Amino acid sequence: MCTVVIRVPEPGTGPVRVLAVRDEDPGRAWRPWGAWWPERPGVRGVMDELAGGAWLAADHSTLAVLLNRAGGADVPVPTSRGALVLDAVDRRPLPDPLTTLGFNLVQVTATGATIVSWEGGSPRVVDLPPGTHMIAHDDVDDPNTPRISTWRDAFAAASTSADTNVHWWDDWLTVLARSTELDPTDDRAIIRDNRPHGYPTQSLLVSVASLSSDGVDVRMAALDAPGRWDDLTF
Repeated sequence: MCTVVIRVPEPGTGPVRVLAVRDEDPGRAWRPWGAWWPERPGVRGVMDELAGGAWLAADHSTLAVLLNRAGGADVPVPTSRGALVLDAVDRRPLPDPLTTLGFNLVQVTATGATIVSWEGGSPRVVDLPPGTHMIAHDDVDDPNTPRISTWRDAFAAASTSADTNVHWWDDWLTVLARSTELDPTDDRAIIRDNRPHGYPTQSLLVSVASLSSDGVDVRMAALDAPGRWDDLTF
């Protein structure tokens, strides 16, 4: 039940900005941002040690991040979704047939962002228009997702411009911090504890990324305790 915020500017007016919150079982081993795939030179990401794939990864021009959703392949043992992230960074097509559980796959470049959603049947592809968008475990900008209906306007109103005194992500982090006034089990929360909802996942880390003609800049900060907010340093 991860959350991703994406700001797509008007063409030629600035970088694409991304904020991503990862929810995962704290007992599932992972590695922080790094070059963990020697067979994929230039690719760095947050690695899932169990399956070997990535939650979020990028190279010099493309970033991809994966969010779970319901549905997927009706197979005895679904394959890991983490490989989809690495393939998206390499600009490889989706496997056919898909044998994973359902997903939202976000792919971002300096010129925009695309979301591939799948819960069975044919994948659906959405190219995001200029503006500020949010996605979680349902469709992008879904008004029926409580955290999106509660916080999307606040992210849209917050600046992601950088100057000599602030990082571009500071105002978005202010919104994220405000959201933690809610209990992490609240449906509107972004920093989450999903255990009361029947999932073992809690928010573990936050990443911010900027994509422009100069390249891709990704930063990561892990929470001190799962599902609990603290002052983050990227």
